[in-house]
Amino acid sequence: MVREAKREDLGEILKLYLYLHEESVPEPSEYLSAVWEQIVSDRNHHLLVNVIDGKIVSSCVCVIILNLTRNVRPYAFVENVVTHADYRGHGYATECLEFAKSIAEKSNCYKMMLLTGSKKKTTLDFYKNAGYNCADKTAFIQWLNM
Repeated sequence: MVREAKREDLGEILKLYLYLHEESVPEPSEYLSAVWEQIVSDRNHHLLVNVIDGKIVSSCVCVIILNLTRNVRPYAFVENVVTHADYRGHGYATECLEFAKSIAEKSNCYKMMLLTGSKKKTTLDFYKNAGYNCADKTAFIQWLNM
């Protein structure tokens, strides 16, 4: 079942992110708590989780970005798509992306975008099968203070 993350989901989400690109779970801090509170309180920031048998097994973020072009229609940016290694191949991330798409449609977005650092064919095919294409835009990234 895909749903919006709740305040009490933070620890489980941080552990799930170890399957994304994180090397460790951040230590509890006032800053972490403040960021988490801002995320769960922001009506345009949707951290989605897929819960199977009481466990968060997949997640993605969908941020609605207000915009002055395209007839003042917003767009959605999807990030941090991840599934626990033991649960891959069952469509759980696809369900998260479908939920994100429904949020974007309800928000009158004119497009959805996502980036992936993966070059693996299976990952790229996964996003293509979810309705994304890599032909319309060229992405550039500038890393800051890494």
